[in-house]
Amino acid sequence: MKVAVLGCGSVGSQVVRLLLEQADDLEARVGARIEIAGVAVRRLNAPREIEVPDGLLTTDSAGLVARDDVDLVIETIGGIEPARSLILRAFEHGKSVVTANKALLAEDGPTLFEAADKAERDLYYEAAVAGAIPILRPLRESLAGDRVTRVLGIVNGTTNFILDKMDTAGSGFNEALDEAQELGYAEADPTADVEGFDAAAKIAILASLAFHTRVTAADVHREGITEVTAADVKSAQEMGSVVKLLGIAELVPSPGFETVASATSSTSGGGSDQGGVSVRVHPAMIPRSHPLASVREAFNAVFVESEAAGQLMFYGPGAGGSPTASAVLGDLVTVARNRLAGTRGAGESAYADRRVLPMGETVTRYHVAIDVDDRAGVLAAVATAFADHGVSIQTVRQEGRGEDAQLVVVSHAATDAQLSATVKALREMDIVREVTSVMRVEGGDE
Repeated sequence: MKVAVLGCGSVGSQVVRLLLEQADDLEARVGARIEIAGVAVRRLNAPREIEVPDGLLTTDSAGLVARDDVDLVIETIGGIEPARSLILRAFEHGKSVVTANKALLAEDGPTLFEAADKAERDLYYEAAVAGAIPILRPLRESLAGDRVTRVLGIVNGTTNFILDKMDTAGSGFNEALDEAQELGYAEADPTADVEGFDAAAKIAILASLAFHTRVTAADVHREGITEVTAADVKSAQEMGSVVKLLGIAELVPSPGFETVASATSSTSGGGSDQGGVSVRVHPAMIPRSHPLASVREAFNAVFVESEAAGQLMFYGPGAGGSPTASAVLGDLVTVARNRLAGTRGAGESAYADRRVLPMGETVTRYHVAIDVDDRAGVLAAVATAFADHGVSIQTVRQEGRGEDAQLVVVSHAATDAQLSATVKALREMDIVREVTSVMRVEGGDE
């Protein structure tokens, strides 16, 4: 079987290396010899991590994917174009595709899945989320007989490294970012990581699989970590918590409808009877007792909750050329086996068609730090502001005296709209000098 590799960057070069070095093992696992038909690149003479055998490099990517002798296409270019056009062209010419392209899947996955269905070919993408961590296949296959209720994860290694350094070493945000760039964890332009775009694409893919609903990156409420301060990290420590950038996808039943109706036909479109899906990315405080709190440096972890299996956690390196290439080759073996057997794997599952909830309807908890006047009645007035918007207070403590007086409030669960309205009201109060910190709280007691 012949494979076309699109791209020869950090991931593509490692895919090529593994295909060459593990050719005998791959043949034994697949049942046929896997040969590289060509490697498409933008520039033939660009420096590369590996030496590609003579005759394999080409700048004609469109011609490569259309060749009659190519059976499978591996896309590691990234981005939207030309990756989308090349994948669609591969399907038009009867090829199965393995991709690591989270951005494309999160933006226009349905178009790719429809093309794969029309061509009766596979589209596999395990490497698109969390590198070498096997998370997509368990959601798609291992938990297919279960009902997933929540997916909670650290899916960006750069931001986890930065927040970990702020927590363990007392580094400031900029200092930790500089270190991440020096170590190669962060790009020269770290916007996609620190502003949450990368994590939003990944949690959109996870939510689509977990809840059988099309979720795009545009559906995800997104906040990055650039506003996280040393004071936030210190306050979390005092609560026995740690700050993490979390991707969260939750199944939210309709009011009065506690379980998804099992009688709902897979062709009925699901809809309101099956509730909605909340999908978001934002920094949050989580208890140090939570399994995700112990995820250090640039590692990733995804925590899955389901009705029958209970709580599962998947942990490992979430990025890098070799780990991601490992996931690509895992998909390649499966797709190649399917091609030999004349069958296909599972395609898109979007039968539930649940509503993606706006952030205002999402139920969350808040940690709010408020600089206040140090005088009688202040605490009562603040408590009234919370009560007026239907938000119950879980804990409150005062720090400092006089001009340094500060109240730190942790709420019980309420809708994000209620909590946002509460914070807005606090900022308008004469007794409040400043609301210095607002951060969501996940895990622990509600």
